[in-house]
Amino acid sequence: MLTFFSTAKPFLGHIGTIQRNAIRSWRHLHADVEVILLGDDKGTAEVCEELGLVHVKEVEKNRFGTNYVSSIFDRAQEMARHDLLCYTNCDILLLDDFRNAIELVSEAKPQFLVAGRRWDLDLKYPLDFHLPGWQVEVRRLAREANRRRPAQFMDYFAFKKGLYYHKIPELLIGRAGWDNWMIWAARYAGVPIVDVSASVCAVHQNHDYSHHPQGEKGIYEGEEARWNYRLTEGHRKFGTLESAAYLLESGELRKNRKRWLADVKRGWREVSRPLWFSFLDFSRPLRHKIGLRQRVRT
Repeated sequence: MLTFFSTAKPFLGHIGTIQRNAIRSWRHLHADVEVILLGDDKGTAEVCEELGLVHVKEVEKNRFGTNYVSSIFDRAQEMARHDLLCYTNCDILLLDDFRNAIELVSEAKPQFLVAGRRWDLDLKYPLDFHLPGWQVEVRRLAREANRRRPAQFMDYFAFKKGLYYHKIPELLIGRAGWDNWMIWAARYAGVPIVDVSASVCAVHQNHDYSHHPQGEKGIYEGEEARWNYRLTEGHRKFGTLESAAYLLESGELRKNRKRWLADVKRGWREVSRPLWFSFLDFSRPLRHKIGLRQRVRT
């Protein structure tokens, strides 16, 4: 039916709990779901054995030990039992509405990239998947928390095996920008992007960023994040769900009539950014003369 693949953080403490929650939620979507977990972080091998997952220990890493996106996607496409694949961050709970959305899109389109926004939720405990109402409760808690991320945040990508993603540059997973490149690359290749945000309640279980020496700031602004941004060529190769060709709403695929707005905003950013920096360079002597200086953060 469907092969999920992901890479995990060490299975310790709270992050270990929510990663087990996420993986179990994927397994509950269908009896024939396959899960491939890539990487050798602490506890990964043990969890794969415990939950009956496919474990791929060897993944290409950079000098900091961070996994390359290309290594994860390439190995998953090589090994997957199913033709339908989904990369999902290992802290994302997926419910039955995800399965319904994937089935609908895959029947309607021979090739596609499915992605969507997420709902953030503080969840501290292991979920009991034997309770018949666990999905209803998770959905209720997410809606009540009402913390939905904007269109530039993507935590899952579903596609048919053989998608062009064997040509991914040396992007680093878990660092800013890599998911935005995936959207840009799909559109550049002519693959229809389907935004299923209106139909899928994907729940991100909040966690701290202690796995990075610089915390959250390191994830979004550190050396590895800057590396990813360079590979997106200063945001030129940077897409969001605003660029989706289709929206899945009320069980129907509809063309995204507002897609052109994303193109306009992107074009304006590309034009205005160099003009703004040119203006700053040109006006710097005058600004310094009248005492207007750029404030430096300390």
